[in-house]
Amino acid sequence: MKPTIYDVAREAQVSIATVSKVINDSGRISDKTKQRVIAIMEKMKYQPSVVASALTGKQTFTIGLFIPDLANPFFAEIARYVEDRAQENGFSVVMCSTDHNIEKESKYIELLRQKRVDGFILASGFINDEILKELIEEKFPVVMVAQDFPTRTMDSVSTDDFFGGYVVGKHLLELGHKSIGVLAENWKAGTLELRWSSIERLRGIRQAMAEAQVPFHEEHLVICDSSVESGRASSAKFFEGKSGPTAIFATNDVLAIGVVQAAREHKKKLPDDVSIVGFDNTLLSTIVEPRLTTVAHPMAEMARKAMELLLNRMQDKDRMSSRIILPPELIKRDSTRPL
Repeated sequence: MKPTIYDVAREAQVSIATVSKVINDSGRISDKTKQRVIAIMEKMKYQPSVVASALTGKQTFTIGLFIPDLANPFFAEIARYVEDRAQENGFSVVMCSTDHNIEKESKYIELLRQKRVDGFILASGFINDEILKELIEEKFPVVMVAQDFPTRTMDSVSTDDFFGGYVVGKHLLELGHKSIGVLAENWKAGTLELRWSSIERLRGIRQAMAEAQVPFHEEHLVICDSSVESGRASSAKFFEGKSGPTAIFATNDVLAIGVVQAAREHKKKLPDDVSIVGFDNTLLSTIVEPRLTTVAHPMAEMARKAMELLLNRMQDKDRMSSRIILPPELIKRDSTRPL
C-alpha cells in the first residue's frame, strides 16, 4: 500500500498538521523537524495527494492538453514541446485525444475539471464552441495553440496561416506553375466546411495568384477529412483528366502524403509531372519520396508562448487576452520543381 500522511506523521512522531505544513512550506516549524519529516517522506516514497491539494483550493500543478489525433505527427510534436515547457515550470501534463469529437471534448473537460487541473491547452482541432464559451465566462485558464478561434476572445498562439499559404503560392508561381490545385482540411469529418487554418492558407495562395494575375479555378479546390486515405481518395480527381493542375498544395502534410499516393497510382512522376507542397513540416515530410516541400511552424516557440500565457492567466484571471501569431517558414525540398 502507498504510505499516507498518517504513516509519515507516526514515523516522524509529529502531528498530521506538522506534516501538512512541511508539504505546503507554511507555518512555523524548526529546521530540524522539517528536515526529519522530509527525510522520512523520501524514505517512504510518500507523494502528497493531488486531489487533496485541489480540495483545499491549492494548485495541483497539472494541466490538460487536448489534441485531436494522436496518429498525426504534428500533434505528437506539439505534445512533446508542451510537455517539455510544462516540466520546466513544475507542471505535469494530462493528454487527451479527442478525435474531432464534441462528446469526447465535453467528457474530458468535465473529467479534468473534477480532478482540479489548473488549466487547459487546447491544440488545433478543438471544435466545441459552447465549452469554450463556458470556460471563458468562468475565467478558467485556457490557451489555444496552433489554432485561432476568431469567434472567442481568449489567449492563443498560432502560426500566420495566411502568410504560409501566400509563400506557397509565390514559390509555385516562381517555378512557372499557373494551374494550382488545393486539397484542404475540413472542420468536421464528412463535411465541406473548411477548418479556420485551411481558410487562411487558401486565402493566402489565392492572394499570391491574384497578385500574379493568375486565376484560381474553383474546380481545383477539394475539401476532405484529415487522413492519408482521405487525401489519397479525394485528390484522385486531380489526376483523372488531361487538364489537371501541375502543382498541388495540401493544407497539411498528412493530406500531402495522400496526394503523393494518388499521383503514383495514376502513374505520375514526381515532381516531373506534378509538384506537391504540404504544411506542418512533420517527420512525414522527410521520409516520403520525394522529400516534401512544406511549411514549418515554429513549434518549440509556440509551446513556450502557450505555457507562458497559461501561467500568466493562472496568476491573473482578469488580464487582457493575448493573441500571438508567429511567422512560418517555407522548407524547400524535392517535391517541387520548375514547370
